[in-house]
Amino acid sequence: MTRGNQRELARAKNAKKQVESKKGQGAGAKDGNKGMTLEARKERDAEMMRLKQLKAAEKKDGGKAGK
Repeated sequence: MTRGNQRELARAKNAKKQVESKKGQGAGAKDGNKGMTLEARKERDAEMMRLKQLKAAEKKDGGKAGK
């Protein structure tokens, strides 16, 4: 009966190990950034922030600014 417990412990240990290995990776090796250069990531993030700021401004103005 202990075998099932060993499997659960091994799964938990492996999950923790996977999380720790992701923390040690650089930004370019993470899933959302694979294959992108630093400049491309910066441009993508800047565009996302611009959209986020526009939405916040529209919400603050009651939706009148963008329309």
